Amino acid sequence: MQRVPNAIQFTTLGPDELLRLYAYPAALESPWIRVNFVTSIDGAATVDGRSGALGSAADRAVFEILRDLADVVLVGAGTARQENYGGAHTDAHRRQRLFHHGLGGSPDGAPPPIAVVTASASLDPAGRLFTDTARPPMILTTAGAPANRKRALADAGAEVIECGDTGVAAPDIRAALAERGLLRVLCEGGPSLFGDLIAAGVVEELCLTASPLLIGGTAGRIAKSPKALPTPMTLRHALLDDDGTILTRWERVRTQG
Repeated sequence: MQRVPNAIQFTTLGPDELLRLYAYPAALESPWIRVNFVTSIDGAATVDGRSGALGSAADRAVFEILRDLADVVLVGAGTARQENYGGAHTDAHRRQRLFHHGLGGSPDGAPPPIAVVTASASLDPAGRLFTDTARPPMILTTAGAPANRKRALADAGAEVIECGDTGVAAPDIRAALAERGLLRVLCEGGPSLFGDLIAAGVVEELCLTASPLLIGGTAGRIAKSPKALPTPMTLRHALLDDDGTILTRWERVRTQG
């Protein structure tokens, strides 16, 4: 078994302990954006264009916990297409229990909706987002997106929300989610959306899994943006699985004054 100083052994934790470790702050008044990614130890965000091959049983367990805790899952359209997104499939009983304890979830156990950011409304209305889901998706798009695309997505059941004229900016995303009471936000990428959120200074947390693999190749990083905004983060916890997978949770450092 591999050891990391001060790391918590993942195998010693049960589901309730994981829920406590990853719970959102209590009494939120505005959206709290948590970002979740997995990378190889040499920094690759994907293998052959997809992130799934980087995952492990521990990463999957935390992925499911994070979705159970969330009010909404936020994702960029490129990632939704590349990863063939469907609706979130969560533990209904656990989400009911979380709701009754004021930790998120939903009163009827329903999963969180998927909110897709796409300035052009370029999504397939026959795709899994619309056909393999218990909750209609939310499409965060623009006034300038083609009207026929927006109409087709609405006809497929989506809630189509215009969040700008030609681009979907982070403040407008937060405003749309806040208006609907969706404050526990789980962003699952992709790199451009993550980069935009960093540049806007609205990332509160990063949950990062380091998979014990060297990938090489030309895979990109987890965040990219033309604007660099160095954001100090503090480590809240590090979990170590027996196979060497390290699951970390980082929170933005609050400045005084």
